[in-house]
Amino acid sequence: MEDKKPSLLKNVLTVLVSIAIAGLFLWLALRGLDFDKIKGSLQKANYLWVAFAAVFGVSAYVFRAVRWNLLLEPMGYKISNSNSLWSLSFGYLMNLTIPRSGEVARSTALYGVEKVPVDKSFGTIILERVVDLVCMGIFALLALVFKYDALLAFYKAATKQKDQTAPQSSSNTNYIILGIIIFILILFFIFRKSLQKLSIYNKMINFGKGIFEGLKSILKLKQKGKFILYTVGIWICYFFASYLVCFALPETSNFTPADGCFILVVGTLGMIIPASGGIGAFNLAMKFGFTALFISMGKDALEGGELGLAYSFITLPLQILIMLVMGLISIPMLAKNRKI
Repeated sequence: MEDKKPSLLKNVLTVLVSIAIAGLFLWLALRGLDFDKIKGSLQKANYLWVAFAAVFGVSAYVFRAVRWNLLLEPMGYKISNSNSLWSLSFGYLMNLTIPRSGEVARSTALYGVEKVPVDKSFGTIILERVVDLVCMGIFALLALVFKYDALLAFYKAATKQKDQTAPQSSSNTNYIILGIIIFILILFFIFRKSLQKLSIYNKMINFGKGIFEGLKSILKLKQKGKFILYTVGIWICYFFASYLVCFALPETSNFTPADGCFILVVGTLGMIIPASGGIGAFNLAMKFGFTALFISMGKDALEGGELGLAYSFITLPLQILIMLVMGLISIPMLAKNRKI
């Protein structure tokens, strides 16, 4: 019990900090805007487009689950697509409670139903994140080419509040961090033999080797074409899941695919911040993003911010609903398929 108390306290504090971050960003998002206008936009919305977006949102789960199998196959593990899907869904559900806990929960859930070692499956999840980063970079490049003015306006809006508090130079801090890293590495090589006698050290090394093996799986892929196809499918689903919601609001129904690309990039940046379910951070990102779009179009910036929030109050609950439904279904499905 004594070991569990610090862990419980850490989890509670993590959740509280995450909620506090969400509250702060939500306050920043709502500040200075007319909520009645936002409410009016939500009432006028055509939610049939939201339903279409939901189909693409769920499809992204399926594509990602099947693609995960391709990464596990080179290590000798052939798992069922259903167990892959429910493990993935359970991981996303856990992200709603403790930010960034979903990756470990996903690997643990998969071990329960397929006995794939956690370290190896976790390595493939890290690899997925690297691939996602590359895909995100492609969309960011497209946004830079077609919506440069909007990106510039977004950057100015997002950094405006930091101008007064930002330090003049961070070079000294960078040198200090670099010095600490070098110092730790020197200590590691000096006391390496002593560390090798500790069981926790050997467990960490073995875990690291498992992750590395998972990362190497992309080099041994037997079906590279399918991997690329599923990856493209995932990001097409992400694009349409975000872009189709624009057609739900009359004021944004004329947005172009380039605008949709910009919105996807901005929304992804908002979801990176460790706030509970992306609440607050995503809303603020959409406020800035739509403000930037409207400025680049020569329209009223305030109206853009209000529409950005209206958009976020449709899209974010949709994402959370999908996570909850898929995640809650995954619990009995994983329990039924669990291997003793």
